[in-house]
Amino acid sequence: MEKGLNDAVSKTKVGKYFKLDARKSTFTKELRAGTATFLTMAYIITVNATILADSGGTCSVADCSAPVNQTAGPDCMLKPNEGYQSCLDKTKSDLIVATVLSAMIGSFAMGILANLPFGLAPGMGPNAFVAYNMVGFHGSGPISYKTAMAIVLVEGCAFFIVSALGLREKFARIIPKPIRLACAAGIGLFIAFVGLQIHQGVGLVGPDQSTLVTVTACSSTNPVTGECISGKMRSPTFWLGSVGLLITCYGLMKEIKGSMIYGILFVTLTSWIRGTAVTYFPQTLLGDNNYKYFKKVVDFHKIQSTAGAISFTSFNTSGAWLAFLTLFYVDMLGTTGILYTMAEIGGFVNEKGSFEGQYMAFLVDAGSTIVGSTLGVTTTATYVESSAGIREGGRTGLTAVTVGFYFLVSLFFTPLLTSVPPWAIGPSLVMVGVMMMKVVKDIDWENIKEAVPAFITMLLMPLTYSIANGIVGGIGMYIALSLYDYIVRLMAWLIKMRGMVLKERNQVSATAGADLAIEVI
Repeated sequence: MEKGLNDAVSKTKVGKYFKLDARKSTFTKELRAGTATFLTMAYIITVNATILADSGGTCSVADCSAPVNQTAGPDCMLKPNEGYQSCLDKTKSDLIVATVLSAMIGSFAMGILANLPFGLAPGMGPNAFVAYNMVGFHGSGPISYKTAMAIVLVEGCAFFIVSALGLREKFARIIPKPIRLACAAGIGLFIAFVGLQIHQGVGLVGPDQSTLVTVTACSSTNPVTGECISGKMRSPTFWLGSVGLLITCYGLMKEIKGSMIYGILFVTLTSWIRGTAVTYFPQTLLGDNNYKYFKKVVDFHKIQSTAGAISFTSFNTSGAWLAFLTLFYVDMLGTTGILYTMAEIGGFVNEKGSFEGQYMAFLVDAGSTIVGSTLGVTTTATYVESSAGIREGGRTGLTAVTVGFYFLVSLFFTPLLTSVPPWAIGPSLVMVGVMMMKVVKDIDWENIKEAVPAFITMLLMPLTYSIANGIVGGIGMYIALSLYDYIVRLMAWLIKMRGMVLKERNQVSATAGADLAIEVI
């Protein structure tokens, strides 16, 4: 039956359009590949929404609840506040739908237009940069959420133009190789650090007045600062999250598809049980409201606040332009590198270093970012997890179309997706960091000129809580260490030019002397 189905589909217009026979693939193999890819990247639905919701989105002081005849102060966004939390919950629901839509549109476009088996979704790294560096936790940063989305939109347009002109690969090569490699590792460390914190992850790491950071995982913490009050390493949610991390690790060790999802599922399902120490629905007004929405199970949520949340009012500032350049180069390096890597794994790259559908793949990659920014999410890019589908035999765009279909189905399960707790997401952030550290093996650690800038880049990103600081610091150190070589080359060039000038002058003098002698004779 399977063989008959595959033969029938391969002879149809769909089979011929996706070149099933030409790429030695089958319909059922593409479906299995798409399923594997979706299972390995589905974690981004809740992870991306959680990270971007930490910025506060479009929520402001006006959403805070205040006592009768009093006005809420700006600090209400940083302290527990029912009104502001309610706004955050709605924003997270918006961001989940925006994440799913951008991933669905991007994956469909990659499959239909480029005919490549790559899944797309909002990328890890740019989302953390926007949430924690640009907008800041609950809007405490220098740039508003609407301005940040305007920056992402402009960056996507610039990205599209560069891709259309065929300059994308050349731009990516401007950054020194050790900095490019260190960027991926540094962003991985940054994301893992976020996953270890109390508000965004498992809560292992918290603030300390003496040492800045310390081990917490406390049973009782300060809701404002996150400092430990009592019961260090006795947090039930931390230990539950640790079990989820172990499940993910064991799954990856055995190369089980969807291991990231299984870890998240275990922790989430356990946290949905009310009346336990790890429940996500405590017996409070907010917990009751969340549980009431959760019980709907199936519900189509309409985006209310993040779609079209774009403002150019404060765009023309030095901070905005620096953020634009940082996003542009991070995306240029990351998305271009991932696309080539996936094409290499799939065996699509030819002797000239290009692959079939490359131009259209670049345009889809960039165009998806433009679509995502109008919905309220950050850069949409090809996912490394696409390699799972390629390993399952995915060779055509049908794999990507299958991924897009799965994202379409997930649109109708918003109540479940919004109820995933941070201690379920934290372990997956740590694992993303682990996977992004692979590139450090390609850095020449014996060469100080490469090792020091790379190390500075990786070190500054988590320690300064800024991806931009890491990139600027690494490039600055690379230029500083390269000054000696530049000066030596300049001196050598000046000496060479001086020699050429003297030689030319001597030749001119000799010629003039000969002419004079002839005239005398």
